[in-house]
Amino acid sequence: MEVKQIDASLGELLVAMKCSEIGFGLAVINPDPGEWIDPDQVRVLFKQAKLNWKILDDVPDAHEIREKLFSLGRSEDESDELVVPLDQKFNVQGIGVVGIGYVQSGKIKKHDQIEIIPGRKPGVVRSLQVMDVDVNEAISGDRVGVALRGVNEEEIGKGSVIVIKESDVLVEVTSTVSKLKEAPFQRRSVMIGDIVHASTNLQFKVGRVVGIQGSMITIEWESPLVIRKDGRGVVILVQLDAVPMRIFGTITDISSV
Repeated sequence: MEVKQIDASLGELLVAMKCSEIGFGLAVINPDPGEWIDPDQVRVLFKQAKLNWKILDDVPDAHEIREKLFSLGRSEDESDELVVPLDQKFNVQGIGVVGIGYVQSGKIKKHDQIEIIPGRKPGVVRSLQVMDVDVNEAISGDRVGVALRGVNEEEIGKGSVIVIKESDVLVEVTSTVSKLKEAPFQRRSVMIGDIVHASTNLQFKVGRVVGIQGSMITIEWESPLVIRKDGRGVVILVQLDAVPMRIFGTITDISSV
């Protein structure tokens, strides 16, 4: 993360990182020419957000920042179930539709029979690329390009998720009861009737709060929200017109109603 100035945007970004459970990372202090940022103040903000990040007072060279990133280690999902959220798609002449995303868990192989969720559109993995190199498989943590056979370009997009055919690792829900864990620094409370958005796996779903009982919140979604059946993953709840901070927190223990 690059810290250009200390303002409300930085505070909201720190809250987003905390809610996303990104507890470790690098923050580089890099103010505009002629400006100055107090490194101690930055460290206090990260501590208040309960983020155990390394704070670099100056911009390091490329080799140094590469080594520091490697020192953070690689986090791998222990689940064997394939989940690949997509953030890009395009059509390549002679190859067909290609989806780009990260392997969240499991592994994906050439010739795998897969489904695109939501909608469970079937397809077959034609080929794979990791770091622009053709590979036979990609594993948890890899950023991968997946060429698909049997899938049209309009059938996938940002927020689509690749799973193995007939996998039940993901479920689509239209009405949920869940536990709301409020974000740090959030002073506003969610109220019945509020329009909210859920962000998870590059989805951004609109819902209306229809019930609140203690920390439990009931939401009806405008379109199906796709979540992991095993409860893994983070679902961030936001309200776009809320000020001064749009992030309410995260919802957990989600069940369909």
